[in-house]
Amino acid sequence: MMLFVSRFRRFVIVAGILAVAMGALAPTAQARVFVGIGVPLFAPPYYGPPPMYYAPPPVYYAPPPPVYYAPPQGVPMVGGGPGGGSCQAPPYACPMDRPSAPGASCYCVGNNGSRIWGRVN
Repeated sequence: MMLFVSRFRRFVIVAGILAVAMGALAPTAQARVFVGIGVPLFAPPYYGPPPMYYAPPPVYYAPPPPVYYAPPQGVPMVGGGPGGGSCQAPPYACPMDRPSAPGASCYCVGNNGSRIWGRVN
């Protein structure tokens, strides 16, 4: 076993020395320029279609946020219609279409079509 280890060590040492010597004796790299024309011998030249380019997607801007303005503080919310009363559903005030008792619940239609609940004035 000892004989094998010493032969292996010798082989590794000799191989390392040879590798270093070959690296030191190798010629340095030299840059060269070659210009040639490719001529196919057995096949006709192939000219494929140009690569496909697509236009960038259109830019979509988000719509501005909805703005709901509250009525001015100095102006009372008044309303009145054929029924003779108004529904006070802050920040809205809308006329009533039929008479209701004061303090009863009612609704006004908001800007987005939803019902805003309030009280009869």
